[in-house]
Parts: sequence; structure tokens; C-alpha cells
Amino acid sequence: MKAALLSLLWLSLVLHSHAQLQNGFYNGKCGTNNVESTIQKYVAQRFASDQTIVAGLLRLMFHDCFVQGCDASILLDGPQSEKTAIPNKTVFGFDLINQIKAALESMCPGVVSCADIIVAATRDATVLAGGQQFDVQTGRRDGTTSFSWLVNLPPPDISVADSITLFESKGISSFDMVVLMAGHTVGVTHCSVIKNRLYNYQGTGGPDPSMLGWYMWYIQTYVCPKDALWDNIVYLDDYSSLYTVDNSYYKQLVAGKGILPIDAELASSWQTSWAVNLLANEWGSAFPSMFSQALVKLGQVDVLTGTQGQIRKVCNSVN
Repeated sequence: MKAALLSLLWLSLVLHSHAQLQNGFYNGKCGTNNVESTIQKYVAQRFASDQTIVAGLLRLMFHDCFVQGCDASILLDGPQSEKTAIPNKTVFGFDLINQIKAALESMCPGVVSCADIIVAATRDATVLAGGQQFDVQTGRRDGTTSFSWLVNLPPPDISVADSITLFESKGISSFDMVVLMAGHTVGVTHCSVIKNRLYNYQGTGGPDPSMLGWYMWYIQTYVCPKDALWDNIVYLDDYSSLYTVDNSYYKQLVAGKGILPIDAELASSWQTSWAVNLLANEWGSAFPSMFSQALVKLGQVDVLTGTQGQIRKVCNSVN
């Protein structure tokens, strides 16, 4: 009974928190300035010179929301902050968020949260990369703590079952998990991450047989040679779709060309293969809408609203 009551209380708090997020939260709160248009302007400027910012912001948002919720805790500096955790050492886009924050502070000090900037900027980058235009609810507040030991993000070799458990613990369904994985459509990894899959799969001394034969040969020969001196970049989607948010990622998986272990298992696991196949084929035209809605759900994870947290003056430091 006690556990049930606690669960109901937790659900009530979550729903109440979400209820305080709203479309157009900043309307009329920044003088004559349009907050979301300002964010969009700076994202568009960066995208024009660096299309990798799409992957950067998608990863930044995901890594923020999965640790203590979407509270911009990943932006805080400190000797043991989330930034210092190994999975976050290759996250980028911090400078763009700080640039946007500085611009908004000059217009309306203490009004716009860093947490909202992350979510809105990620939406804008996704749209610029071919995604569907969609509204994001705002009204988040910024967290005041950030600890590296709290960083528990799904590694590239996580099993589908464990990944589902982790996503569901954040209130995200297994289907939405598969949809969010399409962020890999603009993502990259490094040879060191997939070395075992290429050359010593599960200790066999050989490659992972689930990868398409000629594609495995290509990756081994031209991208990640066994004795390479450099830890080369490996693109997670087809080269023709490197900077486009679309469903080609799922087509890669169905064709046996998934790069990360989790990518490959998504296409073979009974828990997710049905979704991968539908998104690669019949549901392909609906993917942009599905991806947008999945991002909205991600942006609702454990948010701070109302009088919780604070509105930071600068994103990398608490007030």
C-alpha cells in the first residue's frame, strides 16, 4: 500500500511539473523580443557554418535530460561536474548555448533558463536538418547541482532489454526509445568503440556476423583498419544522409549496416525489430512527426518548474 501511494505521489508530481510547461511560456516576458526567434537565429548561424551542431545539440539534450532531468546540469563547470564524466567528454555545443544565453540576458536578465535554451535550440537544429517543425513547451528552471557520479547513460554496447529498462525508468516507452535512437542518423562514433565488433566479437577472434559482409569488409579496410594509428571517425548513417534527420538510419539497420552494437540489436531483438522495420518502410513518411513528439517527451523528463531550481545568469555556473 505504501509503495502504491508513493508511486501515485510521484506520478502526481510528474504530471504537475509537466503541466507547468507550456507553449509560448516566454511570450511578453522579454520586452518586445521574441525569445524563441532569438534562439533560432543563433542556431541557424551556427548551422550555416557547421552542420555537425545538429548531432551536438541532440546529444547534449539527451545527456542532460537523462541525468537529473532536463535541468541544464550538464552545462555546469566544476571539478566533479557532469561535464567531467567520460561519456560527456566528447559532448559539444556548450559554446552555442552560452552565446544564446548571453544574448537573451542582455535583452531580459534572469528570465530565460538554460534548460529551455537547450531544448529549443535542439528543436531548431533538428528542423534545419530536415526534421518537422514543432512546438516545444517551455518554462523549465535550471538545476543547482551537477555530479559526475550520477551520470548513467546507455553505453553503445548496452543490450536492448537493459536499454528499454533505462528509458522506461525515465518515463519513455520502448517505441519512443527506438524513435529517439534515430538521432544516430546525424551521429558519429570512433573505431575504438566498435573495435571488438569488427575484430573480436564476443571473444570469438572474428567479426560480428550480423553485419552485412561487404559492409564489414569496407569498414575494416577503409575506415577502421586493425593496425590503424588513428582513432578514425565512423558515421552511423549512410554517407548520403550524414546531416539529414530522416528514417535512413532504420534502413541501414534493416540492411545489416548498423554500426554500434545497440544499433544492430535494435534490428534483431523481438522487442524492437518490428518498430525498426515499420520505421524503415511503411511508417517512413510518419517518422518526422514521431521523432518530433519523442523529442517533446524527452524534454519533459524530470523538469524543474515554478519556484524549483533557479534561472542562472550564466549557464556554466549557479547564481
